Amino acid sequence: MQTPASFEYERATSVEGAIASLARLGPEARVIAGGHSLLPMMKLRLAQPEHLIDINPLEPELSYIRDQGGEIAIGALTRHVDLLKSELLAEHFPVFRDAEEVIADPVVRNRGTIGGSLCQADPAEDLSAVCTAVKAKAVIRGPSGQRVVPMDQFHVAPYATAVGDGELLTEVRLPLFLGAGSAHEKVERRAGDWAIAAVSAAVWVDRATIHDVGIGLSAVGLTTIHLKRAEELLRGQPPSEELFEQAATIASEDCSPMADGRGPVDYKRHLAGVLTKRALSRATARALKQEA
Repeated sequence: MQTPASFEYERATSVEGAIASLARLGPEARVIAGGHSLLPMMKLRLAQPEHLIDINPLEPELSYIRDQGGEIAIGALTRHVDLLKSELLAEHFPVFRDAEEVIADPVVRNRGTIGGSLCQADPAEDLSAVCTAVKAKAVIRGPSGQRVVPMDQFHVAPYATAVGDGELLTEVRLPLFLGAGSAHEKVERRAGDWAIAAVSAAVWVDRATIHDVGIGLSAVGLTTIHLKRAEELLRGQPPSEELFEQAATIASEDCSPMADGRGPVDYKRHLAGVLTKRALSRATARALKQEA
């Protein structure tokens, strides 16, 4: 049986206390919430933190989904199952329910958190693409106070984020605008598996024109891909299948997948294009209230 290396364990009693412990213990300390990503890595000795700070006791403070005027705020300790069941998110950002229905299994969804998923920064992780598409902002707290980082600046490298030593991701904020629709499309080898390719799209329509758009791709690059060139193409244009086909071509060109057990490069590029067109069409139908 694989076992982790030895480590010190600490249960946090407050956000400020957790931040103080992270600052005191330095880069060898890791935060644990659901643990479904970190613990397997520790068992394989791919991660060997000297200290684990358990933030589960902070659930009353960091687990919530609420409308706070102009945006929806999600606490970093909010579980996948709560994202799946949230009627507030389903009303404004159905892309979350799309994604949560294909993430892992009930055991993982009952314990895994949005903060853990984003901070793990796995390139094949679904919620990072979702948050990129809906232009989410990450609230990060540390010894020097609080800062807000746009999601397209949050992932800085594979398994690395803008959260620095001594800092803690505490909240994700989703700006609300009228005329919004969103969708997540994914191809996987079997139910609940990591994506072969996945695409999240959000579309904001104003008077039959795409006012703004966001597209995030998973599993086809070293990090989540923010498809900026396709977004520039779409802004200010009336939605059409021909336009979405052009965006799909850009997605195939601008992704950078690697060949592995999930498939060759050409197959993944093809999927990125197909899923981009499908996600844009579905998001637009939702924005126009045309989805059956």
